[in-house]
Amino acid sequence: MPDWSKLQSDLLGVILGRMDLIEDYLNFSSVCKSWHSVANEHSFISNLPRAPWLMLAEEDDGDEDDNTCRKFYSFYNDMIFNKRIPETRGKRCMESMGWLITVGKEDGEISLLHPFSGVQIQLPHQNTTKLYEFNQTRVPWNFVKKAVLSANPSHTDDYVLMVIEGSFKFLSFWRPGDFLWTRITKPIHFGHFSDVLYFNGNFYAVGYGGSIQVCDVSGPEPTSSRIIAQLEPLADCNYYILESLGSLFVVAQSGVGLRCVQDDRERIPLTYIPAVNDDEEDMSYAYGTRNFFVFKIDLYAHRNTPIRDLGDRAFFLGANASFLVQASQFPGIKPNHIYFTDNCLGAYFYFEEGGGLDMGVFNLADGSIQPHYDGVSLSPVCPPIWVTPTLC
Repeated sequence: MPDWSKLQSDLLGVILGRMDLIEDYLNFSSVCKSWHSVANEHSFISNLPRAPWLMLAEEDDGDEDDNTCRKFYSFYNDMIFNKRIPETRGKRCMESMGWLITVGKEDGEISLLHPFSGVQIQLPHQNTTKLYEFNQTRVPWNFVKKAVLSANPSHTDDYVLMVIEGSFKFLSFWRPGDFLWTRITKPIHFGHFSDVLYFNGNFYAVGYGGSIQVCDVSGPEPTSSRIIAQLEPLADCNYYILESLGSLFVVAQSGVGLRCVQDDRERIPLTYIPAVNDDEEDMSYAYGTRNFFVFKIDLYAHRNTPIRDLGDRAFFLGANASFLVQASQFPGIKPNHIYFTDNCLGAYFYFEEGGGLDMGVFNLADGSIQPHYDGVSLSPVCPPIWVTPTLC
Protein backbone atom coordinates (compact mmCIF):
# COMPACT_ATOMS: atom_id res chain seq x y z
CA MET A 1 0.00 0.00 0.00
CA PRO A 2 1.33 3.51 -0.80
CA ASP A 3 2.14 5.82 2.09
CA TRP A 4 -0.21 8.74 1.35
CA SER A 5 1.30 10.79 4.16
CA LYS A 6 4.49 11.15 2.09
CA LEU A 7 2.91 12.77 -0.95
CA GLN A 8 4.78 15.89 -2.01
CA SER A 9 3.47 19.11 -0.50
CA ASP A 10 3.29 20.78 -3.93
CA LEU A 11 0.99 18.05 -5.21
CA LEU A 12 -1.16 18.29 -2.09
CA GLY A 13 -1.36 22.04 -2.61
CA VAL A 14 -2.71 21.51 -6.12
CA ILE A 15 -5.36 19.16 -4.73
CA LEU A 16 -6.36 21.72 -2.10
CA GLY A 17 -6.61 24.44 -4.73
CA ARG A 18 -9.35 22.48 -6.49
CA MET A 19 -11.53 22.15 -3.39
CA ASP A 20 -14.65 24.31 -3.14
CA LEU A 21 -16.39 22.67 -0.20
CA ILE A 22 -15.34 23.20 3.40
CA GLU A 23 -16.32 19.59 4.14
CA ASP A 24 -13.64 18.40 1.71
CA TYR A 25 -11.05 20.81 3.09
CA LEU A 26 -11.57 19.75 6.71
CA ASN A 27 -11.60 16.07 5.81
CA PHE A 28 -8.34 16.60 3.89
CA SER A 29 -6.69 18.29 6.87
CA SER A 30 -7.69 15.48 9.22
CA VAL A 31 -6.07 12.65 7.21
CA CYS A 32 -2.66 12.87 8.90
CA LYS A 33 -0.22 15.37 10.40
CA SER A 34 1.55 16.08 7.12
CA TRP A 35 -1.69 16.78 5.26
CA HIS A 36 -2.87 18.94 8.16
CA SER A 37 0.35 20.96 7.95
CA VAL A 38 -0.10 21.52 4.21
CA ALA A 39 -3.72 22.56 4.72
CA ASN A 40 -2.64 25.19 7.28
CA GLU A 41 -0.23 26.64 4.72
CA HIS A 42 -2.90 26.96 2.01
CA SER A 43 -5.82 29.26 2.74
CA PHE A 44 -9.21 27.85 1.90
CA ILE A 45 -10.93 30.29 -0.45
CA SER A 46 -14.41 29.55 -1.72
CA ASN A 47 -17.40 31.73 -2.48
CA LEU A 48 -19.81 28.83 -2.30
CA PRO A 49 -22.50 29.21 0.41
CA ARG A 50 -22.10 26.87 3.34
CA ALA A 51 -24.96 24.79 4.64
CA PRO A 52 -25.24 24.54 8.43
CA TRP A 53 -23.95 21.48 10.22
CA LEU A 54 -25.56 19.70 13.14
CA MET A 55 -23.14 19.55 16.08
CA LEU A 56 -24.10 16.41 17.96
CA ALA A 57 -24.17 16.01 21.72
CA GLU A 58 -21.02 15.16 23.59
CA GLU A 59 -20.45 11.41 23.93
CA ASP A 60 -19.23 10.18 27.30
CA ASP A 61 -17.17 7.01 26.95
CA GLY A 62 -15.57 7.33 30.38
CA ASP A 63 -12.15 8.30 29.01
CA GLU A 64 -11.33 11.75 30.37
CA ASP A 65 -8.28 12.14 28.11
CA ASP A 66 -9.75 11.15 24.75
CA ASN A 67 -13.36 12.27 25.16
CA THR A 68 -12.87 15.69 23.57
CA CYS A 69 -14.05 14.89 20.05
CA ARG A 70 -17.26 16.49 18.78
CA LYS A 71 -19.16 15.15 15.80
CA PHE A 72 -20.71 17.31 13.08
CA TYR A 73 -23.32 16.02 10.65
CA SER A 74 -23.29 17.52 7.14
CA PHE A 75 -26.42 17.49 4.97
CA TYR A 76 -24.34 17.91 1.83
CA ASN A 77 -22.79 14.44 1.86
CA ASP A 78 -24.75 12.81 4.71
CA MET A 79 -21.49 12.24 6.58
CA ILE A 80 -20.08 12.82 10.07
CA PHE A 81 -17.03 15.02 10.54
CA ASN A 82 -14.98 14.57 13.74
CA LYS A 83 -13.15 17.46 15.38
CA ARG A 84 -11.30 17.54 18.68
CA ILE A 85 -12.59 20.53 20.66
CA PRO A 86 -11.54 20.05 24.30
CA GLU A 87 -12.83 23.53 25.21
CA THR A 88 -16.44 22.34 24.81
CA ARG A 89 -16.16 19.35 27.13
CA GLY A 90 -18.86 19.40 29.80
CA LYS A 91 -20.21 22.76 28.66
CA ARG A 92 -23.45 24.07 27.26
CA CYS A 93 -22.95 25.49 23.78
CA MET A 94 -24.90 28.05 21.78
CA GLU A 95 -23.98 29.38 18.33
CA SER A 96 -23.84 32.64 16.41
CA MET A 97 -22.01 33.40 13.13
CA GLY A 98 -19.97 30.22 13.34
CA TRP A 99 -18.81 30.93 16.90
CA LEU A 100 -19.78 28.90 19.95
CA ILE A 101 -20.78 30.59 23.18
CA THR A 102 -19.85 28.11 25.90
CA VAL A 103 -21.03 28.08 29.52
CA GLY A 104 -19.28 25.91 32.10
CA LYS A 105 -21.31 23.16 33.73
CA GLU A 106 -19.73 23.55 37.17
CA ASP A 107 -18.50 27.15 37.48
CA GLY A 108 -20.61 28.96 34.91
CA GLU A 109 -17.68 30.66 33.14
CA ILE A 110 -18.55 32.00 29.68
CA SER A 111 -16.40 32.11 26.54
CA LEU A 112 -16.59 32.77 22.83
CA LEU A 113 -14.98 29.89 20.96
CA HIS A 114 -14.35 29.33 17.28
CA PRO A 115 -14.67 25.54 16.97
CA PHE A 116 -12.46 25.11 13.88
CA SER A 117 -9.70 27.70 14.40
CA GLY A 118 -9.49 27.19 18.17
CA VAL A 119 -9.56 30.94 18.90
CA GLN A 120 -11.13 31.60 22.32
CA ILE A 121 -12.27 34.88 23.87
CA GLN A 122 -12.92 34.92 27.61
CA LEU A 123 -16.09 36.78 28.61
CA PRO A 124 -17.10 38.23 31.99
CA HIS A 125 -18.45 35.63 34.40
CA GLN A 126 -22.19 35.38 34.70
CA ASN A 127 -21.96 36.66 38.27
CA THR A 128 -21.08 40.11 36.87
CA THR A 129 -24.67 40.56 35.69
CA LYS A 130 -26.92 42.91 37.61
CA LEU A 131 -28.35 41.45 40.86
CA TYR A 132 -26.95 38.04 40.00
CA GLU A 133 -27.55 36.68 43.50
CA PHE A 134 -31.30 37.08 42.98
CA ASN A 135 -31.45 35.76 39.42
CA GLN A 136 -28.96 32.88 39.26
CA THR A 137 -30.37 29.65 37.93
CA ARG A 138 -30.47 26.23 39.60
CA VAL A 139 -27.48 25.08 37.56
CA PRO A 140 -24.83 27.53 36.22
CA TRP A 141 -24.88 26.21 32.64
CA ASN A 142 -28.56 27.13 32.30
CA PHE A 143 -28.05 30.83 33.10
CA VAL A 144 -27.62 31.93 29.46
CA LYS A 145 -30.43 30.81 27.17
CA LYS A 146 -29.45 32.41 23.84
CA ALA A 147 -26.47 34.43 22.58
CA VAL A 148 -26.33 36.54 19.41
CA LEU A 149 -23.43 38.45 17.84
CA SER A 150 -23.82 41.73 15.93
CA ALA A 151 -20.72 40.99 13.79
CA ASN A 152 -18.16 38.24 13.35
CA PRO A 153 -15.26 38.60 15.83
CA SER A 154 -12.98 37.05 13.20
CA HIS A 155 -13.44 40.12 11.00
CA THR A 156 -13.76 43.05 13.41
CA ASP A 157 -13.31 44.16 17.02
CA ASP A 158 -16.38 46.37 16.73
CA TYR A 159 -19.10 43.94 17.73
CA VAL A 160 -21.63 43.31 20.49
CA LEU A 161 -22.69 40.04 22.07
CA MET A 162 -26.28 40.05 23.36
CA VAL A 163 -27.51 37.26 25.66
CA ILE A 164 -30.81 36.18 27.18
CA GLU A 165 -29.93 35.44 30.80
CA GLY A 166 -31.31 34.80 34.26
CA SER A 167 -34.07 32.25 33.61
CA PHE A 168 -35.14 34.05 30.40
CA LYS A 169 -35.88 37.25 32.32
CA PHE A 170 -33.30 39.69 30.97
CA LEU A 171 -31.20 40.90 28.05
CA SER A 172 -27.57 41.82 28.74
CA PHE A 173 -24.77 42.74 26.36
CA TRP A 174 -20.98 42.81 26.24
CA ARG A 175 -18.48 44.66 24.08
CA PRO A 176 -14.77 43.81 23.74
CA GLY A 177 -12.99 45.48 26.64
CA ASP A 178 -15.96 45.39 29.05
CA PHE A 179 -15.37 43.81 32.45
CA LEU A 180 -19.03 43.04 33.16
CA TRP A 181 -22.36 42.54 31.45
CA THR A 182 -24.64 45.53 30.82
CA ARG A 183 -28.34 44.86 31.27
CA ILE A 184 -31.11 46.26 29.09
CA THR A 185 -34.05 47.82 30.90
CA LYS A 186 -37.11 46.17 29.42
CA PRO A 187 -40.61 47.66 29.23
CA ILE A 188 -42.59 46.94 32.38
CA HIS A 189 -45.19 44.81 30.57
CA PHE A 190 -42.64 42.71 28.67
CA GLY A 191 -42.47 39.10 29.88
CA HIS A 192 -39.70 36.54 29.65
CA PHE A 193 -37.48 36.51 26.55
CA SER A 194 -37.58 33.73 23.98
CA ASP A 195 -35.23 34.90 21.20
CA VAL A 196 -33.14 37.87 20.07
CA LEU A 197 -31.89 39.08 16.67
CA TYR A 198 -29.43 41.68 15.39
CA PHE A 199 -30.83 43.50 12.37
CA ASN A 200 -30.14 46.83 10.68
CA GLY A 201 -28.09 48.22 13.57
CA ASN A 202 -30.52 47.23 16.35
CA PHE A 203 -31.28 44.23 18.51
CA TYR A 204 -34.83 42.90 18.34
CA ALA A 205 -36.19 40.52 20.96
CA VAL A 206 -39.38 38.49 21.14
CA GLY A 207 -40.99 37.36 24.37
CA TYR A 208 -43.04 34.31 25.26
CA GLY A 209 -46.17 36.47 25.20
CA GLY A 210 -45.56 37.50 21.60
CA SER A 211 -44.25 41.02 22.32
CA ILE A 212 -41.40 42.37 20.19
CA GLN A 213 -39.02 45.02 21.50
CA VAL A 214 -36.09 46.90 19.98
CA CYS A 215 -32.96 48.38 21.54
CA ASP A 216 -30.11 50.39 20.04
CA VAL A 217 -27.00 49.63 22.09
CA SER A 218 -24.93 52.13 20.06
CA GLY A 219 -27.37 55.00 20.54
CA PRO A 220 -27.60 57.66 23.27
CA GLU A 221 -29.64 55.32 25.52
CA PRO A 222 -27.99 51.91 25.02
CA THR A 223 -29.71 50.26 27.98
CA SER A 224 -33.28 51.28 27.10
CA SER A 225 -35.77 49.46 24.90
CA ARG A 226 -39.33 49.82 23.66
CA ILE A 227 -42.11 47.54 22.45
CA ILE A 228 -42.82 47.89 18.73
CA ALA A 229 -45.23 45.05 17.97
CA GLN A 230 -47.51 42.54 19.66
CA LEU A 231 -48.60 39.16 18.34
CA GLU A 232 -51.59 37.24 19.59
CA PRO A 233 -50.20 35.19 22.51
CA LEU A 234 -50.14 31.42 21.92
CA ALA A 235 -50.02 28.87 24.74
CA ASP A 236 -47.14 26.42 25.15
CA CYS A 237 -44.91 28.03 22.51
CA ASN A 238 -41.30 28.97 21.95
CA TYR A 239 -40.88 32.09 19.82
CA TYR A 240 -38.08 32.79 17.35
CA ILE A 241 -37.26 35.95 15.40
CA LEU A 242 -35.47 36.08 12.01
CA GLU A 243 -34.71 38.49 9.18
CA SER A 244 -34.80 38.00 5.41
CA LEU A 245 -34.32 40.64 2.70
CA GLY A 246 -35.21 43.44 5.09
CA SER A 247 -38.30 41.77 6.55
CA LEU A 248 -38.74 40.40 10.06
CA PHE A 249 -40.35 37.05 10.76
CA VAL A 250 -41.53 35.59 14.06
CA VAL A 251 -42.01 31.83 14.38
CA ALA A 252 -44.09 30.21 17.14
CA GLN A 253 -43.23 26.58 17.93
CA SER A 254 -46.01 24.75 19.75
CA GLY A 255 -45.84 21.59 21.87
CA VAL A 256 -42.48 22.21 23.50
CA GLY A 257 -43.69 22.25 27.10
CA LEU A 258 -43.60 19.14 29.29
CA ARG A 259 -47.09 17.68 29.61
CA CYS A 260 -48.73 14.73 31.34
CA VAL A 261 -50.28 12.21 28.95
CA GLN A 262 -52.80 9.43 29.46
CA ASP A 263 -51.93 7.50 26.30
CA ASP A 264 -48.65 5.67 26.87
CA ARG A 265 -47.95 5.76 23.15
CA GLU A 266 -47.10 9.47 23.55
CA ARG A 267 -44.69 8.85 26.41
CA ILE A 268 -41.11 9.92 25.88
CA PRO A 269 -38.81 6.86 25.78
CA LEU A 270 -36.55 8.38 28.44
CA THR A 271 -35.99 7.76 32.13
CA TYR A 272 -38.13 10.17 34.15
CA ILE A 273 -36.56 11.62 37.31
CA PRO A 274 -39.31 11.90 39.96
CA ALA A 275 -39.21 14.90 42.25
CA VAL A 276 -38.82 14.54 46.00
CA ASN A 277 -42.08 13.27 47.54
CA ASP A 278 -43.45 12.79 44.03
CA ASP A 279 -46.66 10.77 44.25
CA GLU A 280 -46.96 10.53 40.48
CA GLU A 281 -44.01 8.29 39.68
CA ASP A 282 -46.15 6.18 37.34
CA MET A 283 -47.39 9.10 35.29
CA SER A 284 -46.33 9.38 31.65
CA TYR A 285 -44.86 12.61 30.35
CA ALA A 286 -44.30 13.96 26.88
CA TYR A 287 -42.99 17.01 25.10
CA GLY A 288 -42.34 17.57 21.45
CA THR A 289 -43.04 19.93 18.59
CA ARG A 290 -46.56 19.73 17.18
CA ASN A 291 -46.74 22.73 14.88
CA PHE A 292 -45.09 25.93 13.69
CA PHE A 293 -46.79 29.26 12.96
CA VAL A 294 -44.93 31.92 10.94
CA PHE A 295 -45.75 35.64 10.98
CA LYS A 296 -44.30 38.38 8.78
CA ILE A 297 -43.86 41.59 10.76
CA ASP A 298 -44.48 45.00 9.17
CA LEU A 299 -42.58 47.39 11.45
CA TYR A 300 -43.97 50.49 9.79
CA ALA A 301 -47.65 49.53 9.74
CA HIS A 302 -47.32 47.72 13.11
CA ARG A 303 -49.02 44.71 11.59
CA ASN A 304 -48.26 41.00 11.42
CA THR A 305 -49.43 38.60 8.73
CA PRO A 306 -49.58 34.79 9.08
CA ILE A 307 -47.85 33.03 6.19
CA ARG A 308 -47.59 29.38 5.10
CA ASP A 309 -45.12 29.78 2.25
CA LEU A 310 -41.46 30.68 2.82
CA GLY A 311 -40.65 30.44 -0.88
CA ASP A 312 -37.08 29.23 -1.38
CA ARG A 313 -36.20 29.84 2.28
CA ALA A 314 -35.52 27.28 5.00
CA PHE A 315 -35.41 28.31 8.67
CA PHE A 316 -32.95 26.86 11.21
CA LEU A 317 -34.10 27.12 14.82
CA GLY A 318 -32.80 25.93 18.18
CA ALA A 319 -30.15 27.03 20.67
CA ASN A 320 -28.36 28.81 17.82
CA ALA A 321 -28.92 32.38 16.68
CA SER A 322 -31.96 31.86 14.45
CA PHE A 323 -31.18 32.10 10.74
CA LEU A 324 -32.36 31.06 7.29
CA VAL A 325 -30.80 29.94 4.03
CA GLN A 326 -31.82 29.88 0.37
CA ALA A 327 -32.58 26.19 -0.07
CA SER A 328 -31.79 26.14 -3.79
CA GLN A 329 -28.15 26.89 -2.99
CA PHE A 330 -27.70 23.77 -0.87
CA PRO A 331 -28.23 20.19 -2.03
CA GLY A 332 -30.33 18.35 0.52
CA ILE A 333 -31.98 21.44 2.06
CA LYS A 334 -35.73 21.65 1.44
CA PRO A 335 -37.47 24.98 0.70
CA ASN A 336 -40.45 26.06 2.79
CA HIS A 337 -39.25 23.86 5.66
CA ILE A 338 -38.21 24.57 9.24
CA TYR A 339 -35.22 22.65 10.59
CA PHE A 340 -35.28 22.54 14.38
CA THR A 341 -33.35 21.08 17.30
CA ASP A 342 -34.44 20.35 20.85
CA ASN A 343 -34.66 23.65 22.73
CA CYS A 344 -36.86 22.77 25.71
CA LEU A 345 -34.36 23.55 28.48
CA GLY A 346 -36.80 22.85 31.30
CA ALA A 347 -37.48 19.31 30.09
CA TYR A 348 -33.81 18.33 30.28
CA PHE A 349 -34.03 18.30 34.08
CA TYR A 350 -36.78 15.68 34.11
CA PHE A 351 -34.96 12.91 32.25
CA GLU A 352 -31.70 11.16 33.04
CA GLU A 353 -30.67 11.12 29.39
CA GLY A 354 -31.41 14.83 28.93
CA GLY A 355 -32.76 16.41 25.75
CA GLY A 356 -32.24 15.90 22.04
CA LEU A 357 -35.22 13.83 20.91
CA ASP A 358 -37.31 16.78 19.75
CA MET A 359 -35.58 17.39 16.41
CA GLY A 360 -36.84 17.31 12.86
CA VAL A 361 -37.86 19.06 9.65
CA PHE A 362 -41.28 20.69 9.56
CA ASN A 363 -43.05 21.06 6.22
CA LEU A 364 -44.88 24.37 6.42
CA ALA A 365 -47.15 23.41 3.51
CA ASP A 366 -48.72 20.28 4.98
CA GLY A 367 -47.65 20.33 8.65
CA SER A 368 -45.73 17.05 8.53
CA ILE A 369 -42.54 16.42 10.49
CA GLN A 370 -39.68 14.21 9.32
CA PRO A 371 -36.29 13.49 10.94
CA HIS A 372 -33.22 15.32 9.65
CA TYR A 373 -30.79 13.07 11.53
CA ASP A 374 -31.47 9.35 11.87
CA GLY A 375 -29.35 8.75 14.96
CA VAL A 376 -30.03 9.51 18.63
CA SER A 377 -27.95 12.23 20.29
CA LEU A 378 -28.90 13.13 23.87
CA SER A 379 -27.46 15.30 26.61
CA PRO A 380 -28.78 17.02 29.76
CA VAL A 381 -26.34 19.90 29.18
CA CYS A 382 -25.86 20.38 25.43
CA PRO A 383 -28.10 18.51 22.97
CA PRO A 384 -27.41 18.97 19.23
CA ILE A 385 -27.25 22.53 17.86
CA TRP A 386 -26.82 24.14 14.44
CA VAL A 387 -23.35 25.44 13.54
CA THR A 388 -22.33 27.37 10.44
CA PRO A 389 -18.93 25.96 9.40
CA THR A 390 -16.23 28.61 8.96
CA LEU A 391 -12.46 28.38 9.24
CA CYS A 392 -12.05 31.74 10.98
